[in-house]
Amino acid sequence: MSMIINGHGGPSNGVAAAGAQDAYVNAVPSTSGGNRLANGYTQPPYLYQQHNEEIVGHLLQSGFQTGNYADTLLHVRGTVYRLHALILSRSPYLAHLMSTQPQSGGQHIIYVNLDHEPEVTDEGFHHALAYLYSGAALASIRTENARGVLAAARLLGRMDDLCEYAYELCQQSITLDTLPSWLEFLDTTPGSSDGSSTPVIDQPPHPRTAIFGPYAPRLREDIFTFLVVTLPDLVGFGGTATPLTPASENSQHADAGRDTLLQVYARVPFDLFKAAIESPTFQLGTVHSRFKFAKDAIELRKQGIARGTGAEETVVLAFGGASTSGGVLVTRKLRKRQLFKVNS
Repeated sequence: MSMIINGHGGPSNGVAAAGAQDAYVNAVPSTSGGNRLANGYTQPPYLYQQHNEEIVGHLLQSGFQTGNYADTLLHVRGTVYRLHALILSRSPYLAHLMSTQPQSGGQHIIYVNLDHEPEVTDEGFHHALAYLYSGAALASIRTENARGVLAAARLLGRMDDLCEYAYELCQQSITLDTLPSWLEFLDTTPGSSDGSSTPVIDQPPHPRTAIFGPYAPRLREDIFTFLVVTLPDLVGFGGTATPLTPASENSQHADAGRDTLLQVYARVPFDLFKAAIESPTFQLGTVHSRFKFAKDAIELRKQGIARGTGAEETVVLAFGGASTSGGVLVTRKLRKRQLFKVNS
């Protein structure tokens, strides 16, 4: 006599013997034997869809939010989650931890070490765990926490939809107010030492941002586009007053956005600063206007981000048809150390 497990005749849970037909394929009732009838009517698909939604809602409420019938304790940064191994096994990362860390009394006890993953925030990790239980967790993801969610989703793995959703919110979160945080994100990527190249995209990942994988260069490109294309229009560069940079009452000809733009570019990491100034898409009027802007920005940078680096930033006008710098070239050279003569 064959053993019946979870309603299936087979060697394991839900795995039928060879040649047997399962009534469901990909969680959708099979219609291979004709339309299923109930009291003479075809059963509408919303019946099983509603049933699936109720199950997922129950998993989120009773499983994740209250931890009922938990068989796994997950420790992370002083917080303990009461969770379920079957759900956690959707994550390759957590499945590996459960398979390599010992059990205690039939219960999984796993420890997630995030000491070297500062981009994975506590809130982001929480929402990524919730997403393992239900897609309803998306409702809690906002522009303010999207970066932490993206990092957590990348860590847990096999969450492509969540990663894309969080990434799109990250794009929306790049504003003038949040730019300092995004510039700090950019600054974790090693740059060129001599200014001879502009490696904005193709650089070895920094340990802090390596967790983002392919999303790190995409975010750097988004920030670059914001600086070069969006921001000049946003602040009204060229004299157009905006709510961010209202026109001065004392000077009708004052550039309402130039000072704001200068303050931003005074804090931009050198590689991005160089790439932006040299980019033909950075429209600041004439080449001479862009040259003057770069020169003024470098003066501000000497008092801030470039101070104490041991390097000198300069800008020159580029000539020749082969130039790809849009007529302006930014360089950075190490200052020569002063030699002292020692008297014998």
